[in-house]
Amino acid sequence: MVNGPPSFTESTAFQRDSGKNCKAVAFSKDGSLFAWCNGQKVNVVNITRAELLHSFDLPKTVCLEFSPKNNVLATWQAYTTAKDGTAGVPNLQLHDLRTGKCLKSFIQKKMQNWCPCWADDESICARNVNNEVHFFENNNFNTIANKLHLQKVSDFVLSPGAQPTKVAVYVPGSKGAPSFVRLYQYPNFGGPQSALANKSFFKADKVTMLWNKKATAVLVVASTEVDKSGASYYGEQTLHYVAASGESAVVQLPKSGPIYDVAWSPNSVEFCAVYGFMPAKATVFNLKCDPVFDFGTGPRNAAYYSPQGHVLVLAGFGNLRGQMEVWDVRSYRLLSKPVAADSTYFAWCPDGEHMVTATCAPRLRVGNGYKVWHCTGRVLHAHEVPGEQEVWQVCWQPFPDGVFPERAVRCPALPGEAPRAPPLASRVCPSARLHEDEPPQNMKPQLGGGDKPVSKTALKNQRKHEAKKAAKQEAKADAHQGPAQVKPPQSAQQNTVPAMTTGDPELDKKIKNLKKKLKAIEQLKEQAAAGKQLEKNQVEKIQKEAALLKELEDLELGV
Repeated sequence: MVNGPPSFTESTAFQRDSGKNCKAVAFSKDGSLFAWCNGQKVNVVNITRAELLHSFDLPKTVCLEFSPKNNVLATWQAYTTAKDGTAGVPNLQLHDLRTGKCLKSFIQKKMQNWCPCWADDESICARNVNNEVHFFENNNFNTIANKLHLQKVSDFVLSPGAQPTKVAVYVPGSKGAPSFVRLYQYPNFGGPQSALANKSFFKADKVTMLWNKKATAVLVVASTEVDKSGASYYGEQTLHYVAASGESAVVQLPKSGPIYDVAWSPNSVEFCAVYGFMPAKATVFNLKCDPVFDFGTGPRNAAYYSPQGHVLVLAGFGNLRGQMEVWDVRSYRLLSKPVAADSTYFAWCPDGEHMVTATCAPRLRVGNGYKVWHCTGRVLHAHEVPGEQEVWQVCWQPFPDGVFPERAVRCPALPGEAPRAPPLASRVCPSARLHEDEPPQNMKPQLGGGDKPVSKTALKNQRKHEAKKAAKQEAKADAHQGPAQVKPPQSAQQNTVPAMTTGDPELDKKIKNLKKKLKAIEQLKEQAAAGKQLEKNQVEKIQKEAALLKELEDLELGV
């Protein structure tokens, strides 16, 4: 255990365990307790008092978790059956941390979703057993207080925060019936009218459900294993918004492709989605599912809000090169663009100012270690283990909410990286580039002037207005110059003119129509490249591209 910034010295509160089989570690939610298994015992220590509280004889433990108020420690060992096929012994244990006694043991075969889920005040604890959810009250595990039984409950999530607790459940579709997610308020599970909200969908083999901090809404990422159109290796994903008030909506994502990550802002009124074929887009949406800010495109597949919600990190880890973008969400300034190559893990420090990135086994078995960063992009501490060693897990000590108030990030935006409207010249001709990079832009309607980025529609209207104005000025200039004077070359014209104008409205119209056709052909080619089967007339359109380009060139040269 290492002290955090700025010292990074080894902690005196915890005696280093140098055993060869330390496979599981866990902090309590408030950070006061720490548990680990060293291949012989599961030990629990109080960090603040630097004392050993309990030692449990569970050498094969591979998962550990504390209940929210530190009353219970849950441990899980791999489930094994006897050689003659008889049922194995219970492998999920719940221990009372005041007395050290085992409260209850269960058989839990799968490692996935192994741990019971508690409400934050521990009044309720729930487990998924044989496709129904069993509820226990006040840590009494000998009596099932309530059951939620639907056709086949595949997954459930309890809401965070104060009572009353809400439950989001997912039931996969079967025999032509759709999958659905329903929200309930505990313990009102009786009858079809008891659900707070219901959202059904056909395209779902699995779902991820995310409650916001205030428990007012759930985001549901529904995924299919296979994309039947053949466009994506990742299968197909859709993003749904379901409010506890009963409202629901499909979040419209402006770029097609996988949904890599979705994260709620801690303020519970905004969320960020990272989506689309690479380079991926990232967009912040409000509770109406309207875009608030678009970060443009980039090499990214993850989004991480700081605990206070004032800074957002967009990152490209895993099969990407570790580029990070650190954004001040209050003003949408880009603060820094550090690179953490080969990272397999990222986490915010509870102070909302520092971050850790790590390269861990078994995802990567070489170059294992971790780095602690300041959000301005500086590496404050780096630790790499020798080649023969591996890092398996890295985690910050948690702290209760409110211990670290939000601190303004004292860092100027990077030069040249501030959000800006797209350069007007970029739309003049069909692009020959493989990917069209999009810059960040504010999607909120702008009331006043100023140099803030404007929405796409406002920008389009602005360009039209400027083009008309420029055409009028040029026509006037031609009339004043007379026939003897030669027009200045195109490059000398003001770069505020978004497209070439001739002064002849008919000729301008022809050029505009040709460009429109060429743009449509570009889109058809992109669809064909993505694996979409084109109609006969669409193929014929693509074949006309060379002739249209020649016609456009002739018209523009004649200008």
